[in-house]
Amino acid sequence: MIQTETPLTLEQFLALPPGDVTYELIAGEVIPKMSPKRFHSRLTGALYLVFTDWSKERGEVGIEWGITLKRNGIDWVPVPDLLYISNNKLPPERFEDEACPFPPELVIEIISPGQSFGDLSEKATDYLKAGISRVWIVDSQAKSITIFYHDAPPETKRREDSLTDEVLPELGITVKQVFQKAGLF
Repeated sequence: MIQTETPLTLEQFLALPPGDVTYELIAGEVIPKMSPKRFHSRLTGALYLVFTDWSKERGEVGIEWGITLKRNGIDWVPVPDLLYISNNKLPPERFEDEACPFPPELVIEIISPGQSFGDLSEKATDYLKAGISRVWIVDSQAKSITIFYHDAPPETKRREDSLTDEVLPELGITVKQVFQKAGLF
């Protein structure tokens, strides 16, 4: 863990040297991200493959790519498990090695051991307030994906439920197919 006597600014956080641990910036504090386990890793890989194939010519998919956002008016750099940002928000010609500079359309968080659905639900609400269009919380134990929207209550999808929506047109995959691709169904 990185200890500082005073809260870090966004610029100070982004200037930290790379290391073996992934950190998030939360209210000026540098917080280590939970280390994923096997099922988490399998789901990350499966979702990355699904979105990489779907997003060709549409945008970019990132694994543990930090995003520069605001949370309650304070700089916040969460590191979601995956994100999707369209070419409309992040043009392909802007090719810099940086934290994602704009709120993506989709953020995916996979519940890890030691995390609760409630904690990630609160984080999902913060993501939406920061301008992200959709947040998925993936639960490997329940084999479900809960989708958070700006203008509707969250919706938990299971088995044959489709994951297509207006933000992800023509995605064409079900919850069961995601978990099968990960070898968990």
